[in-house]
Amino acid sequence: MEPIVKARGLVKRFGTVTALNGADFDLYPGEVLAVIGDNGAGKSSLIKCFAGAHSADDGSMWVNGEEVTFASTHSARDHGIETVFQTLAVSPALDIASNMFLGRELRKKGFMGTVLRQLDKKGMRLQAAEQLKSLGISTLQDITQAVETLSGGQRQAVAVARAAAFGSQVIILDEPTAALGVRESGKVLDLIKDLKNRGLTVVLISHNMPQVYEVADRIHVQRLGKRAAVVTPKSASMNDAVGIMTGAIDVPESEQQLSPV
Repeated sequence: MEPIVKARGLVKRFGTVTALNGADFDLYPGEVLAVIGDNGAGKSSLIKCFAGAHSADDGSMWVNGEEVTFASTHSARDHGIETVFQTLAVSPALDIASNMFLGRELRKKGFMGTVLRQLDKKGMRLQAAEQLKSLGISTLQDITQAVETLSGGQRQAVAVARAAAFGSQVIILDEPTAALGVRESGKVLDLIKDLKNRGLTVVLISHNMPQVYEVADRIHVQRLGKRAAVVTPKSASMNDAVGIMTGAIDVPESEQQLSPV
């Protein structure tokens, strides 16, 4: 099996700070890959390169075997990669349906849409409701409800549903449960499992080790700007993963899970 997303030797500098120092990455179809690492390990910089938010200073990236260079998030989206950043990028004053089609608004057919540029609000609401239903999101009953009235978990659900609606291959989730309580975090984890069951590939960036071990197929450990190891919940305990993150444990490449079982 070939990786759906692959990177070799990625370098990203911010002035005198080197965030990525020859980072490698492999993501395989249909898996949930967790990316963990201490603060400053380069997790966010790595993911932002795949999301099109950053351009690497050196190194190469491939999507489906094709070498790519992403100049923007739109470039990544064109390759089927959607990202839900910690900021969620939702507009609080708009309703749920409008947020799900933010930047991709549907317009009415004919003269009203092509000339007057009127939005097809009914069509967007119908499609948004269908998408939420398909993901099993039952907490958002009123699709016309303003996002500013939603809880943190509900806002996260809107952002994930939007990514699932348009991400044809890969969905990247950056700390999706960081600001959520236990109950709402559990619902987000259920969403991740559902995305995998639908055949989507998920990248999960998280500091929450129990959550990582609950949903991840493989775990990419980032340290000092590069990949320190790739393990699985079965091959390495949480303590082992923390040891790799801190440099206390060194895992030989022959013992790593560089590809799916």
